[in-house]
Amino acid sequence: MPPMTRGNYRVYVAQTREDIAEAQVLRGLAFGSGGVDRDDYDASCAHVLVREKQSWTLVCCFRMLLLEDGRDVFRSYSAQFYELSALQNFTGRMVEMGRFCIHPDWHDPDILRLAWGAMTAFVDANRVDMLFGCSSFAGTETGDYLDAFAMLKARHLAPKRWWPRIKAAEVFRYAARLRRKPDLKKAMSGMPPLLRTYLSMGGWVSDHAVVDRQMNTLHVFTGVEISAIPPARKRLLRAVAQ
Repeated sequence: MPPMTRGNYRVYVAQTREDIAEAQVLRGLAFGSGGVDRDDYDASCAHVLVREKQSWTLVCCFRMLLLEDGRDVFRSYSAQFYELSALQNFTGRMVEMGRFCIHPDWHDPDILRLAWGAMTAFVDANRVDMLFGCSSFAGTETGDYLDAFAMLKARHLAPKRWWPRIKAAEVFRYAARLRRKPDLKKAMSGMPPLLRTYLSMGGWVSDHAVVDRQMNTLHVFTGVEISAIPPARKRLLRAVAQ
């Protein structure tokens, strides 16, 4: 993926250990760990950085793990938390998008748009057929997000052929437990921006959320088949990526 400049920002794939180290510091800040966020998966991933051009501040980062097909899905970060044997039958290339974060002091919506433009360029350049990852809600209190989970149950559960099953020790089985009709306004206000973007592209989620106390999040497995993205949405993403 070649570097891209849009407006006040430049986005590129990290080339140095210093770039990756700075991304790990931003992740620690954004995720509230109080330190540097790093793990063994970093070495296998491409790291995408978004910087403000004038100050060169790192305002957003995420990482991507490219897999040749579903037989490699066990190598992913998500496979620690979800039983993904159904996805081993997926025959196309896959990318796991992870550790997505925006600097807590920066709120420009162009940052998220540019990040997705960069992802689109990477997906097109590598002929990727599925994008997946863990979409996180802040905190571990399920009661804060009942309308959001009810909406996921009603509209966005994974196709049976790719169904992620339970593996983590602590989960919230929202699809089995919730019987409420979602308040759509409350549901969307509680939905994380990253997950909203996945859903707008035709994404789907697991029927349960993992309670990740180490990261202080609730997260759902999320997948997007590139062929299922609405054409109008593809045009918008590619307009940013060009």
